[in-house]
Amino acid sequence: MARISGVDIPSNKRGVVALTYIFGIGNSSAAQILAKAEISEDKRVKDWTDEEAQAVRNIIAEEFKTEGVLKSEVQMNIKRLMDIGCYRGLRHRKGLPLRGQRTKNNSRTRKGKRKTVANKKKAVK
Repeated sequence: MARISGVDIPSNKRGVVALTYIFGIGNSSAAQILAKAEISEDKRVKDWTDEEAQAVRNIIAEEFKTEGVLKSEVQMNIKRLMDIGCYRGLRHRKGLPLRGQRTKNNSRTRKGKRKTVANKKKAVK
């Protein structure tokens, strides 16, 4: 296994797919990284030489925010929205969807498990 940005990427997968295991690198970024490092996209990670692996590490370190740095930046952005009290920040604070989705029926991912509310029992005469 090759270790890049603190992540063990799988050695039996193609380079493009293996790089997407790093938080902050998707398909297009992985292809761009391999193109700059002059490595074939079809070449598996276990077939990379030490120089190729080092080239990929250098490109990622110089040009991309990944893993912990990126996660902390995202959290800081969310905290900023909550602190200034904008609409998106309020929705974050309440744990509701942010981007205009309906909440009457769906949005269980954001709201969590259903909280059942019982009806009042009618008085017996």
